Amino acid sequence: MSPEQFDILVLGSGAGGKHVAWDMSPAGARTAVVERERRMIGGSCPNTNCLPSKNEIWSAKVADLARHAAAYGTITGPVAVDMARVRQRKRTMVEAQVARHLENFRASGADLIIGAGRFVAPKTLEVQSDGKTRVLRGDRVFLNLGTRATIPDVPGLSSAAPLTHVEALDLGRLPEHLLVLGGGYVGLELAQAYRRFGSRVTLISRAPQLAPREDPDVAGALRQILEGEGIEVRLSAHLLRVQGRSGDHVSLRARTPDGERTIEGSDLLVAVGRTPDTAGIGLETAGVELDDRGYIKVNDRLETTAPGVWAMGECAGSPQFTHVAIDDFRVVRDNQAGGHRTTRDRLVPFCMFTDPPLARVGLNEREAESGGVEARIATLPMSNVLRAATTGETQGFMKALVDARSDSILGFTMLGAEAGEVVAVVQIAMLAGMPYTGLRDAVLAHPTMAEGLGALFAKVPASST
Repeated sequence: MSPEQFDILVLGSGAGGKHVAWDMSPAGARTAVVERERRMIGGSCPNTNCLPSKNEIWSAKVADLARHAAAYGTITGPVAVDMARVRQRKRTMVEAQVARHLENFRASGADLIIGAGRFVAPKTLEVQSDGKTRVLRGDRVFLNLGTRATIPDVPGLSSAAPLTHVEALDLGRLPEHLLVLGGGYVGLELAQAYRRFGSRVTLISRAPQLAPREDPDVAGALRQILEGEGIEVRLSAHLLRVQGRSGDHVSLRARTPDGERTIEGSDLLVAVGRTPDTAGIGLETAGVELDDRGYIKVNDRLETTAPGVWAMGECAGSPQFTHVAIDDFRVVRDNQAGGHRTTRDRLVPFCMFTDPPLARVGLNEREAESGGVEARIATLPMSNVLRAATTGETQGFMKALVDARSDSILGFTMLGAEAGEVVAVVQIAMLAGMPYTGLRDAVLAHPTMAEGLGALFAKVPASST
């Protein structure tokens, strides 16, 4: 079968891949985008990950506010959660996102092909679509393959049919007792959400603290918040085996600091990490090499080991955030136009949407210490931020790291209401090379959460030089 010839061939319609198509096809490049299934048009962010999770997390926040409305002077009756309606609200948003993506593809002129693709030669993809086989060849090929939830090789775990975030975000019922395996982003966000919906929740992590990459004071505050909402937290727990079936009854056997323990529940959510979707699609035939974890090997221009083939997003080992995948696209786009953009030294922020959220940009204390970076540290309780006093959202704190000598801002962490918005203020200051005194002395609107930055940076110790 003679291949159909394209200027641009994209495998995967996620954040990086779709923007390649939407940018290059209108510019005149004949473009094909292959996406394995219709429900993933636009990638995982609008369909199964970022937006759906934040949608349902907000529903959980509304339920929590309703239960505590009396504290704000509003008297309500008993509060109940209809999970079918929570799910429908999420599905309505997702359907609107898919429709918007389809319209963008139509407007771009790119050929969107739904089907499973496999490389059969360099730059050549065989696609099974609508019962037919198509062979596509691209002068330039862009890989945007994504990742999936990891299911560890633990006896009995797979046969227990555990939930991943995908299934957990599409439940139309409320688990009686949800066991959450993993203390990272997904585990913490969904553990809190389901507790607020009304489930009993036990969170189990093999790490000695929640949010293992964060400072111990941040992890400790997170734990205190979650336990204050009635979530049982078990740390340093190594899963040995699983019995039963999620949705009915599951029993976990774990090794803990107190010896082996059995933990039982009705449902099991596994949230222990991600696995790249790079296996079984013929990348070796395409000349694309993988590292020992299955991620595509790329240089700082996102070029793979195969000439004329680029990889973007999580499959390339980039930080697992949509905003990074979009920047990967910008790196590739600018270099296609003769630029010299790289992924080096990117200042990447993150926000974990617990309530209150946790956001960070730059270094935290443990990273500074491990890197031999001398820093001055300042912290401010959210209870000292006047906006937080007005809303009653006083849990958490802000923390800043400033270079010991130069007054440069090295990092900022916030566990507090609107942290995802406040972190952007510090990030912009860092990008501009502003010394911490710029934020310390800025006239910020009152009363806002960002106003707390002035008080925070006023607490930075004087330089020793």
